Amino acid sequence: MALSYTSRRRLALLILVVGLPAYIIVAVKVVSLFERPSILVELGVYVGLGVLWAFPLKSVFRGIGQADPDAAPKPSDDPALGAVRASGPRDREPDIRP
Repeated sequence: MALSYTSRRRLALLILVVGLPAYIIVAVKVVSLFERPSILVELGVYVGLGVLWAFPLKSVFRGIGQADPDAAPKPSDDPALGAVRASGPRDREPDIRP
């Protein structure tokens, strides 16, 4: 069952806001159960655990930063549809008087 774009965005946000901090807390608690290893070994464990959480969730995060592929294009996005850009203060020439 494939998740819709909106569902994947919401799930990704939930994972990042709730799941990732919980994962960090659990990882620190598990590492603290053992006698403290050298700093390089401990750093390697934390880097490994930091990368490991992303692999099972790769499909959830894929394409989240892109525009919704199922959304209809806006008229302003396609000049062939005849959309006219409104003239604003940026479109006027500067008023230069001596």
